[in-house]
Amino acid sequence: MNIKLIPVLIAVFIAAPLMGQQSSGSGMSTEESYTQESVELMIIRETSRTDVREQKLKSLEYIGNAIEKGNTSDEIVAILESLSLEGTLNRATENKRVVNTHPEVRREAVRYLGIVGGEEAKAILIKVLTVEKEPLVLQEAVKSLGLIDSDENDVTVTKLAWLANRYTYGKAPDELLAIAIVETLDKIARKNNGIRDRYVAQALIAISEGRYTQQVRAFAWEVLENLSKYSQNESGQKN
Repeated sequence: MNIKLIPVLIAVFIAAPLMGQQSSGSGMSTEESYTQESVELMIIRETSRTDVREQKLKSLEYIGNAIEKGNTSDEIVAILESLSLEGTLNRATENKRVVNTHPEVRREAVRYLGIVGGEEAKAILIKVLTVEKEPLVLQEAVKSLGLIDSDENDVTVTKLAWLANRYTYGKAPDELLAIAIVETLDKIARKNNGIRDRYVAQALIAISEGRYTQQVRAFAWEVLENLSKYSQNESGQKN
């Protein structure tokens, strides 16, 4: 047996009766509830720190359960940050080779950050956009940013425009990533009655003229035109 997994198995064994009590419908005192939450956090912490991909994914399952029960504590967010940056900003190497890069782990972590929301989660997601190179992870991070409130002057807007240009003018434009970026910019514009950032306009123009399918190009142009309509509506209201 992998020695690193022994603490995890012990934690699961200890937690099982407590979880069983909850599922049986029996009432728990505040102290018992706190103890259960502490055990759950211990399981999450230990499984997230192993070198085994499957254990990290199991940790994310536990995190999902905790979030459903309303636990969006600083520790949960810190663990999600660690998992979302593993293999990119936080690297473990053997013989100069990165051994902790698991895109599916990072993708799931950024998805949960969008559900948790808040300024701290937003800052982590912005960091992910800066260092991440896997389009599927970037796509999920962009979607998560669309779930978190941002205003038109937010760093989110600037970073999305930067990301759009980075991939549109790169060697391998990604359709799904482009769609996610346009959708998120559209959400932010709708919430704030427009976006008056020239870099956003430039990014949407680049996508509308890029090496994408007609549907993607048309979508980017539609959102760009909507920005113009928002501006006209605001001008009319002022008059």
